Amino acid sequence: MNNGENPWIDFNFYLITDRRNTGGRELCAVVEEALRGGVRAVQLREKDLSSRELYELAYEMRKLTSRYGSRLFINDRVDIALAVDADGVHLGGESIPIYRARMVMGEKKLIGVSCHNQVNAITAQEKGADFITFGPVFPTPSKAVYGEPLGTAKLEEIASLLQIPVFALGGIKRDKVPEVVACGVHGIALVSAVLTADNPRDEAKALLTLLPEEHED
Repeated sequence: MNNGENPWIDFNFYLITDRRNTGGRELCAVVEEALRGGVRAVQLREKDLSSRELYELAYEMRKLTSRYGSRLFINDRVDIALAVDADGVHLGGESIPIYRARMVMGEKKLIGVSCHNQVNAITAQEKGADFITFGPVFPTPSKAVYGEPLGTAKLEEIASLLQIPVFALGGIKRDKVPEVVACGVHGIALVSAVLTADNPRDEAKALLTLLPEEHED
């Protein structure tokens, strides 16, 4: 399943949630506006919730994303992803191994992996990831823990090395999208550009117009 032509990676805009970044608005309402704007993949990433709270939010998000024909990924929690029949899971450096997630979830679920260097990226592909996010490409407070921004030269290198889709992550704003698209990535992944926007629907639409069109097989 890990090849660049995977028909299940039918999105080029990967929205990552952070309910503390919505300006006080309810998360599902903001995500729905983004979906109305054309977003077709959402990663639910709310690390501080209890298992029960996360399940309940994931359940609501699954109903919402299904209504708009969007993919739903759950950050780290394979159990929650299975419980709400999400489309897949997104793993990080402290998550369970990719092969274990695959054994539990099966071949029809997607596995995304967060990568921050070349070794991470190549290893993720070798271990069976379906796609990766790579960053931070540009400066962003949420990714400061990973050190200095990696820049577009490194992004382009990773995009050319891997056969699986690469999503640029970290500081991706509207004015940066053409720059990362030129690196040969499959798409973009972001949080604040949409969640903090006064009009998430319009911002999602504007970002999507800057991305290459998805072609169905």
